[in-house]
Amino acid sequence: MRQRFSDEFKEKTVKYIQEQTKSVPQIAEELNIPAGTLHQWLGKHRKFENEPLVDREAIRQKDHQIQEQATEIEDLKEEIAILKKAMHIFSKERN
Repeated sequence: MRQRFSDEFKEKTVKYIQEQTKSVPQIAEELNIPAGTLHQWLGKHRKFENEPLVDREAIRQKDHQIQEQATEIEDLKEEIAILKKAMHIFSKERN
């Protein structure tokens, strides 16, 4: 028979998951709820304001993404400076 859980219970469970250092499968076993169900609840009820970053790979990926974006920003700034110089050169009156 299928169990039904209230939204309040789901939200409290998601908060509990976010506060733990255990993996979702470990918590699923502890609560006797399928891990897939907990992942669905996380997708629906997760709040990001105080969410701890426990996954080191996710942190590495975010750092890499930030570095790539910083490089792209610097490249774009350089391109804008070149375009500004070109506009200045081509907008001068010719005598």
